[in-house]
Amino acid sequence: MYRFLAYAVCFSVTVFVLVNCSTSKKTTGYPSDNKTLTQGKELFNNNCASCHAIADEGIGPRLGGITHLLSEKSLTDFILNPAKVIDSGDLRAVNLSKKFKMVMPSFDFLKPAEINSILAYIHKETALNPIEPLVVKTETDAVSTTSERVGVPVKKSGITIELEDFVQIPASSDKPPLTRIANMRPHPTADGSLFVSDQRGIIHHIHKGQVSTFLDIRQKIDHYINAPGLGTGLGSFAFHPDYQKNGLIYITHTEAFTGKKADYEFNDSIKVAMQWVVSAWKINDVKSAVFEGSRRELLRINVPSGVHGTQDINFIPGIDKKDPDYGMLFIGTGDGGSTIGKHPELTHHLNSLLGTIIRIDPLGNNSPNGKYGIPSDNPFVNNPDPGTRKEIWAFGFRNPHRMSWDLNHGKIMFSAEVGEGNFEEVNVIVKGGDYGWNTREGSYGISPSDLKTVFKVSDSEKYIRPYLEYDHLDGNAISGGSVYEGALTALKDKYIFGDIVNGRIFFANINRQLSDSTVYEIGIIQNGEPTNLQKMSGSKRVDLRVEYDYFTREMYMMTKSDGKIRRISKAR
Repeated sequence: MYRFLAYAVCFSVTVFVLVNCSTSKKTTGYPSDNKTLTQGKELFNNNCASCHAIADEGIGPRLGGITHLLSEKSLTDFILNPAKVIDSGDLRAVNLSKKFKMVMPSFDFLKPAEINSILAYIHKETALNPIEPLVVKTETDAVSTTSERVGVPVKKSGITIELEDFVQIPASSDKPPLTRIANMRPHPTADGSLFVSDQRGIIHHIHKGQVSTFLDIRQKIDHYINAPGLGTGLGSFAFHPDYQKNGLIYITHTEAFTGKKADYEFNDSIKVAMQWVVSAWKINDVKSAVFEGSRRELLRINVPSGVHGTQDINFIPGIDKKDPDYGMLFIGTGDGGSTIGKHPELTHHLNSLLGTIIRIDPLGNNSPNGKYGIPSDNPFVNNPDPGTRKEIWAFGFRNPHRMSWDLNHGKIMFSAEVGEGNFEEVNVIVKGGDYGWNTREGSYGISPSDLKTVFKVSDSEKYIRPYLEYDHLDGNAISGGSVYEGALTALKDKYIFGDIVNGRIFFANINRQLSDSTVYEIGIIQNGEPTNLQKMSGSKRVDLRVEYDYFTREMYMMTKSDGKIRRISKAR
């Protein structure tokens, strides 16, 4: 249930199994009727499956067998109030918090009957596929509650910003997060209006403070899904630079796997979890505030799990038509969960679209499927290996997203990389670059067989190191941003980004040489008093997205948890 729950359930297993063994062995008989199990499966897929599997390790521990180890009351109490259990000082919980550097928020929005149905589903799946319960090594010595820091701490900058409420996006669910707002794009006419996507399948139009539905893809796509996983649904969208003439919008989304042939496939011994699709949507009237038009598929990718998909696409804004990058669509696709799913061989090579940023001409037709173009200046066009995916611009990523370009200091391409267990990073993307995942995390080495441990490496020249990185003691999942060039002097020439989970806002000073890789924190002031986005959004998991209107040069903070968009109004 969110990224933290992967680790928090592991905490609960440890605490109760080893401290209250007699209690934990007394499991309640779970219901086995179809109604309860169907509800439990749906809730599990919507809330848990992005981090957990029943039988295999993923971002978090496997959950098979957990209902044999813990009583229903123990599990329910933990899910409703995990902090109470973790803060109890139990040695096991402390040791695991030191290892994973994560604590989950309360899930008190789930009703007891809903939690019971989730546990019933896990119990039933365990019975169908006999699974040994998770075993965690016992430690009896007290340990410090301070986790070991691997990276350099984020520095306080002394800069503070004020955020003003800009607009409230309508809820797309009656359960948290109220929205799944993920991307913002300015209207191609620069009329001041904005478009914001909700991963559940909606693109909203914001004009003069009013929010309306521009496009709802849910009824227009067969087998559309936005679960399981935090990264499923409507992944990203981008207007073609010539939108006012051609009316083209590009969208990525997920579909349930029904056997439809994909443009990237893997061995059929590996289960396809879903498919990511990139498509072109052509509006009939570019002046219309509501989409009416047609759709054409460009690219379909099989993925083995519900995480790390095709979650970011964009064109370089504001460049001349004579620039070779004009009209080229950059598409970021993660490793599809292949590494945590024990199939590291599916990524980090040129025969795979997983873990890549690709560059295509969406109006061309020389691709293998004839639906888009592969630019002649792409880095691997002349690679002699017939299996090479010539769309690839750069590779070796776990989950690249929030691509942005700084045109004031050259043409610098940034992409954030959501890390595994130790680091979050920002990469400067270069043509043909190899960024090292799944043998590198941050500036350190990592093994696909042990994704929670990093080690120092000496062959730094083999892979491109991150431009910026921060330790998981400072945050858990990066939200990439942009270089600010607006009217607020204190923020000028700063790449501003943040942490999805805790909502902290960071920056790095930008110059042409990119000579400073220090990560600084920006403070937030409200009504003259220091605050933070956790307090402002009312959620321990903020689900922050940092967005920038490159026409007006205004910067916004979007929070999924409460569905609010806030504008940076002051900075000092």
